[in-house]
Parts: sequence; structure tokens; C-alpha cells
Amino acid sequence: MPARTLVIKVTAGKDDPERSGQALNVAATALASGVAVSLWLTGEAAWFALPGRAAEVVLDHSPPFGDLLAGVLAGGTVTLCTQCAARRGITEADLIDGVRIAGAGGVVGGV
Repeated sequence: MPARTLVIKVTAGKDDPERSGQALNVAATALASGVAVSLWLTGEAAWFALPGRAAEVVLDHSPPFGDLLAGVLAGGTVTLCTQCAARRGITEADLIDGVRIAGAGGVVGGV
């Protein structure tokens, strides 16, 4: 297990591609550097937990969001906030494979 862990909480989504892209880039870079990563999708970032939604967001000079998220899913943990999912009507059946729904306790304990 890596000596360091990083929890990244993403609150922005398609509404603010620059902020959400920064979080995805940091998560992917940390994983590539050997850091354990737990990505927590909250607020408008909750939509990234659904198939194809991250790929819809385009940001100049950034790797594709779908690719960044896929990389995090391949090597880290991706959690969708329980309350954020409920507010948006998102259920476990809607999620990309590998994403789970949990609250803050699940994120901290999931690192």
C-alpha cells in the first residue's frame, strides 16, 4: 500500500469545467505518482458517476475528462455522496462500474 493517501472532493461538474478538471487532473496525476487516491463526487460532480457524463465535458488544454475518470477508477476509489445522489435521483443501478455511493464515513474509511 502506498505510504501516502489523498482524498479529493469534487464539487463542480459541467457547470464549472475548470474546477472539476483540476480535481480530475490532480487525482490522475497522484495515482500515476503512486499515491492512493479516493475521489469523492459531490454537488454537480455527482453527474460524473453516470455513464458518459464526464466525457461530455470539454476543457481546452486538458485531457478528456472521461479518460481522467477512467484512470482514477482503474487505480483508485470513486465515491458518490449519498445525499448528493439522493437529491438528483441517482441510484446504484445508474452508476458507472466501480463507483459506489457512500457518505463521508465511507470516503475516509475507503482510502
